[in-house]
Amino acid sequence: MFLIVDEANRAREHAVLRSMFEARKRVFIDLLKWDLPALAGRFELDHFDDGDATYLIVADPEGNHLASARLLLTTQPALLDTLFPELVAGPVPQGADILEITRLCLSPGIGARQRRIARDALLVGLVDYALDNGIAAYTGVAELSWFRQVESFGWDCKALGEPVLHRGQALVALRIYIDGHTLRKLAGAGIVSSAAAASATRAA
Repeated sequence: MFLIVDEANRAREHAVLRSMFEARKRVFIDLLKWDLPALAGRFELDHFDDGDATYLIVADPEGNHLASARLLLTTQPALLDTLFPELVAGPVPQGADILEITRLCLSPGIGARQRRIARDALLVGLVDYALDNGIAAYTGVAELSWFRQVESFGWDCKALGEPVLHRGQALVALRIYIDGHTLRKLAGAGIVSSAAAASATRAA
């Protein structure tokens, strides 16, 4: 299932959010060794996980996290403009029709096939969410090798500046343009999702 979790339904979706924060801790702290705090030793959260954050989450029928992304408003301070402005050649893109993708996370240990299905459902969901909500572009920060993968997904993805070395990793700021042709471009790169997985639902 594909869930959109925001301020309106966040209290009702506490179980899937907890599973997501646990997965983020396993990926970003345990595997990638990012220097981040872990709440109660189990959950990865930061100050951007506030009431303005929106989460797109792919979960199994039991509500276990498979893949997710956090979306931040760019009309207020976000990661790119507050922590990594040096990655952008020129002004940091901001506006009501631009959201920043952060904490894109695929659960470890679920198998390559399920990871691919979950990833594709998340990517299609990101495009559907943008089209449904008047979002013209996403921005983000990625390690260089991940940026190359994001480029290969078929959508219109551009670097916002040259790679910059940060704590031993080359980082790139990026912008993904979204329009009525983006889903077709993803499909052309082999990224598709079943209607059931890609149709966003809100639990009652």
